[in-house]
Amino acid sequence: MNYSLLKKVRVIISLTFFFFISLIFLDVSFTLPEKLAEYPLYLQFIPSILKFLSIGGIAAAGFIFVLILTLLFGRIYCSSVCPLGILQDMVTYLRKKIGKVKFSFTQPFTKTRYIILVVSILIFLFGSVFAINILDPYSNFGRILANLIRPIAIGINNTAAFTLESFNTYWIYPVELKGIHVFSVLFSLGVLILVVWMSFKYGRLYCNTICPVGTLLGFFSKYSLFQIVIDEPNCKGCGVCEKVCKSNCIDTESTYIDFSRCVGCFNCFTVCPTAGIEYKFRYGNDKKIEKKFDIEKRDFLIKSAVYLIGANTVIQAQQKILVYKENTIPVIREYAVSPPGSYSIKNFTDKCTACHLCVTACPTHVLQPSFLEYGILGIMQPRMDFITGFCNYDCVICSDVCPTGAILKQKSDDKKLIQLGIAKFIRDNCIVYTQGTDCGACAEHCPTKAVRMVLDPEVNKNAPIVNEEICIGCGACEYACPTIPYKAIYVKSNPLHQIAQKPVQEKLDEVDLEEDFPF
Repeated sequence: MNYSLLKKVRVIISLTFFFFISLIFLDVSFTLPEKLAEYPLYLQFIPSILKFLSIGGIAAAGFIFVLILTLLFGRIYCSSVCPLGILQDMVTYLRKKIGKVKFSFTQPFTKTRYIILVVSILIFLFGSVFAINILDPYSNFGRILANLIRPIAIGINNTAAFTLESFNTYWIYPVELKGIHVFSVLFSLGVLILVVWMSFKYGRLYCNTICPVGTLLGFFSKYSLFQIVIDEPNCKGCGVCEKVCKSNCIDTESTYIDFSRCVGCFNCFTVCPTAGIEYKFRYGNDKKIEKKFDIEKRDFLIKSAVYLIGANTVIQAQQKILVYKENTIPVIREYAVSPPGSYSIKNFTDKCTACHLCVTACPTHVLQPSFLEYGILGIMQPRMDFITGFCNYDCVICSDVCPTGAILKQKSDDKKLIQLGIAKFIRDNCIVYTQGTDCGACAEHCPTKAVRMVLDPEVNKNAPIVNEEICIGCGACEYACPTIPYKAIYVKSNPLHQIAQKPVQEKLDEVDLEEDFPF
């Protein structure tokens, strides 16, 4: 069998997944259909598990196909589907272009990798996705694109737009960049530096030591039906395969391959001069694959205590319009506002891995990474930031692109009645009362007319009142409010989303078309 062809197929599949996943995150013009995200994200392991736990069914069972592939052929996911793994291969390839790359067999960090895996699972069983949030390879790749690469892409887009504008060409338009969050940027930068450094020096060490998905799939791959093995009669012991093995799992001296660490890159097939390496059926008549290393899984006891630490912070308002008199009553939210379709804060934080795909897809930029608004265990999970933007009345993009089921799909008509929170009016912050200035910005922007302007005899001016029954908490009123430094109207979160009443449609006076116009 021509095993070298496997590498070419793997490279094509890997680049296809990498290209489309990157395209989804870097679509700065918002022209790609939201459903495009379903196909390349269907096989992402952790998001698929979380979505399956949310809605079940074959439409959310991509992880099952990954497990089947792993039990058949080993870690195909790590080599061809995981975008962070493909990024590491690209770094290794660049290193190869810079200078000669030589790897060698190393002992596995067995205890480290299994401790990380078991602790991640325990934390998840205790009801938190905190460990998965910061370790999931797909989510880390998404944050790298959303927080580091996307701003650069927007800068390039805007430079091109302004340049073409000088030639009276307008087929590229500038895009506003909102919501640069320092912690998310620094965290993403730290992960990128760590991954690049480890892959540059040690190949796939990150996948085989830190990544819990790699460890879990590595455990299953030990029992896969087909495994890459050294064919001792044909092997000449030249050691070439060991030098190109980016997983450092081939020991030519002992003619042994640690298949739990093998990521199926197939580099060994392309360099072997004697067909000394092949895929073999594990349960055939051939000599059984010997285990050189006994993985001692029971030589350590893990005791983990998980404390949900809530730390809600005061969100400071940003100046929108110059106002000559500042107000004094701060806006303090007890809970953050979770996106429409998340049903509740608990459901959202239990399933969101903070991949930031919804953040990049949101056309109004109202979805922004959190810091401590959900507590320390919900760090970087998106929240509704009504200082930065507001939720479009008809928009359901975030529910279309979410791969984990943290935001479930919504129809536009259903979404219009989801009550994320209720607008609350702070009279002493409103410029109608503090400055005697006519305003009405909140009422003008309210899509359901839950906020209306009514004459207040006390100041002889129109002031806002809120109909809480039809308010959906979209934040348009808060975003439009010009007061400084605190808003005069804000959305108080519903920890469990409610259903708002339908707004009353105003009837227009009928016109008798048979009558002649008076002019």
